[in-house]
Amino acid sequence: MIMPNSRSAVLFWQVAILVVVLVVWQWGFEWSKALLPKAYVPKILDPYFVAKPSLIWQSFLRLGCFADPAGFAACINGNDNNLWLATLVTLKNTWWGFLFGSASGVAAGLVLGRSDFLARVFGPYVVALNSIPRIALVPLVILIFGLGDLSKIATAWLVVFFVVFFNTFEGTRAVDRDQIAAARLLGASEFTVLRTVVIPSALAWVFASLLPAVSFALIGVIVGEFIGAERGLGKLIIEAEARANASEMMVAIFVMMFVGILLAIAVRSLQSYLLRWQPQFGPSA
Repeated sequence: MIMPNSRSAVLFWQVAILVVVLVVWQWGFEWSKALLPKAYVPKILDPYFVAKPSLIWQSFLRLGCFADPAGFAACINGNDNNLWLATLVTLKNTWWGFLFGSASGVAAGLVLGRSDFLARVFGPYVVALNSIPRIALVPLVILIFGLGDLSKIATAWLVVFFVVFFNTFEGTRAVDRDQIAAARLLGASEFTVLRTVVIPSALAWVFASLLPAVSFALIGVIVGEFIGAERGLGKLIIEAEARANASEMMVAIFVMMFVGILLAIAVRSLQSYLLRWQPQFGPSA
C-alpha cells in the first residue's frame, strides 16, 4: 500500500498530472470541436497558437539537428544560431549575469548594512534606481554595449543586483547585536566579526534571494535577446514568431525551462552545502 505522503505517491501523482496535461494538449482541441458548439471551443488549445506536443517534438528534432543523423555536423555548422548554440549562449550569459549581480549585490548589501552613515547617504539613490522598471533600461543597455553578449550580461546584472542587495542588506541588519558585541569583547577585529558572525548569520537571507534571482537573470537575458541579439534562445523565439511557427517557439520555451531548472538546482545544491549546519539542510533533511 502506498502511503499518501510517500515519495512513490508524490511521483505517481506528478506523472499522472503530466500524462493528463499531455493528452488534453494533444487531442483536446479535436475533442472540444466535436463535443462543444463552435463559440465554446477554447482557443488556447488551438494548435495554431499552442502547438501540439507531437509537433513540438518534430520541431525539436529539426532544430536540434536530429532529423537527419547523418548530417548532424553539417546542420550544426550551417546554422550560426542553432538550438544548441543558442542554448549555450543564453546559459552562459545568464550564469555570468547572475554571478556578477549576486556578488556585487552581496558586497553592497554587506557594506551598507554594516554602516548606518553609508546607508543613509546612498539609501535614496538605491531606492530611486530600484524604482526604474528594468525592461525600460534594456534598450539603453543595448545602445551602450551593443548586440553582443555583454549587453545581455549587463541586463541580467541589473535584474539580479537589487534582489540580492536588499535581502543581504536586511540580513545584515538583522544580525544579533549581542553576538557582535560578544565577539568584539573577545578581541575580534571588524573583519573577523564580519567573517565569523555577520556573513554566516546573513547567509540564509542571501540564499533566499538567489533562487528567484537566477530566474530573474534568465528573464533579463531573454528580454535582451528579444530586443536585439546575434544569438540566443530569445532570438530563436522572435524568429519563430515572425514565421508564425508556434511549435518552434514552444521548443525554445521548453529549453529555457530546462535551463532555469538546471540553474536552480545548482543554486540549491550550493545552498545545501554552505548551510549544511542548519537543520533543514542537514544529512537527514
